[in-house]
Amino acid sequence: IETTGGYRNGNKIIEIAIINFNGKEIIEEFSTLINPEINIPFTITKLTGITNEMVTDAPKFFEVAKKIIKMTEGNIFVAHNVFFDFNFIKQEFRDLGYAFKRDKLCTVRLARKFLPGHESYSLGRICSDLSISISARHRALGDALATVELLKLIISKNDFGEEQFSESKKIAIPKDVDRDQFENL
Repeated sequence: IETTGGYRNGNKIIEIAIINFNGKEIIEEFSTLINPEINIPFTITKLTGITNEMVTDAPKFFEVAKKIIKMTEGNIFVAHNVFFDFNFIKQEFRDLGYAFKRDKLCTVRLARKFLPGHESYSLGRICSDLSISISARHRALGDALATVELLKLIISKNDFGEEQFSESKKIAIPKDVDRDQFENL
C-alpha cells in the first residue's frame, strides 16, 4: 500500500496492490489508486509521485473493500514490514465496521532469518543487494512485485517447511495474553 502518512491514525490508504502468489507463480493481481478523502501531503507526493489530482476520480476504500476481502480470504497476508500494511488495511476496515483478520508473514523477518549478512533489510536496499529490480519504487504494485520476487528467492535458497513460515507469521505475545484480545486491541 501507499498512504498519506506513516501512522494509521489520521492517515489513509492512497494506493493498494494485491498479488495472489501460490509459491511458484502469480495467479491473480489487482492494483488501484484509492481516493483517501483527505489531502495527500507534499512529502508523500514527492516520495510516491501520487498527487491529489490523481486520486480525485479513484474509488474510495469502501468501493474496493469487497474485492480486497475476496482476494485475501483464506490466504496468508505477506508484505515487507507486514504490520505497517496490515494495520492500515485493518484500520480502513475497522472504519467500515468490519474486523479484517488474516494470518501474516513478513518478508523483512524472513530475509533477516534466511538471508543473513545484509547491511539493510529495507525493500529498496535488500532488492538492490540481491539484484531484484523494482519497476516503480514507492508505488504499491512495483513494491508488491518486488516483494514477490524476494519471497521467491527466499523459498528457492532454503529448504524449509510450513512450520518455519508459521513461526514468522505471528507476532510473539506473552503466553498469558489471549491472542484474540490482542488482535482486537
